[in-house]
Amino acid sequence: MTRDAQGTILVAPHHFPNLNREHALAEEFGYTLNPAADTDAFREALPEADIVMITPYAKLTASDFPVMSKCRAVIRYGIGYDNIDVAAATEAGIPVSIVPGTASEEVASHAFAMGLALARRLPAGNASIRDLGWAGTIGYDTPVLSELEVGVLGMGRIGQHVARMYSAVGARVRAYDPFVTESFVELTGMEDILENSDVVSLHLPLNQDTANLISGDVLARMRKGAVVVNVSRGGLIDEAALASALTSGHIAGAGIDTFAQEPLSPEHPLRSAPNTILTPHIAWRSNRSTGALQDGAVERVRLALTGQPLIDLVN
Repeated sequence: MTRDAQGTILVAPHHFPNLNREHALAEEFGYTLNPAADTDAFREALPEADIVMITPYAKLTASDFPVMSKCRAVIRYGIGYDNIDVAAATEAGIPVSIVPGTASEEVASHAFAMGLALARRLPAGNASIRDLGWAGTIGYDTPVLSELEVGVLGMGRIGQHVARMYSAVGARVRAYDPFVTESFVELTGMEDILENSDVVSLHLPLNQDTANLISGDVLARMRKGAVVVNVSRGGLIDEAALASALTSGHIAGAGIDTFAQEPLSPEHPLRSAPNTILTPHIAWRSNRSTGALQDGAVERVRLALTGQPLIDLVN
């Protein structure tokens, strides 16, 4: 195999246990691996990068691509790419490849666990004991599992897993996806899902049509006592409105793994909202997912470096 000329593979700030796979690939091709220590270092290194491997902890904006004259490809660890200005990448002639499917089961089980815990009012019971209280009226408003009405918004890989999990334990599951016409669960409209579900589980991409989909108005129209689960993208929910709906008691609980701005600011209203399960964007993690994700990203870099067609392109 003929090696390309020596160049640089830039890795955005990350939380991986190690970059052994990436270092091995760089060494194999005679490239330098440059793991950016922070977002400032990442941005400063963009002009010299032949390959950019980006995590959720950095962004590529329209102003970044004009300086990326050496860049042959952007590889996004994971499936979401709302932190990349894809239109600007396209204009610059830089392909953007994602790594889907490496943690579908993990994310789905995280959403499922959150939804069941919230429907059974586990956070409320836990908080009551921690506050030196007791049962009170906690749990009187939750349906039994066989009558729990679950609405799944988005029937991609993860949404389908979630729908199967709830169906397997006897819940009543309905789903909405504008690109799906046949399913193993009943399909219905988005408004029907939002207004007539005990659990609303979000599995949608973030775009101009879905930004702040769960608004204050939507929350007010949701069934009293409903719970909301979001393991997709933080921008799907008006977080201040959700905190208000939780405080008023209209919404009985929220399970959130992704937020509009991460990490969460100290004064963020959801930190003090009742009946929440908040996790720091870890739904995808398991004892196998990190390695699978890095393997997938490395595979795509290898394709780019050997001149083969990239897979899972978004532009």
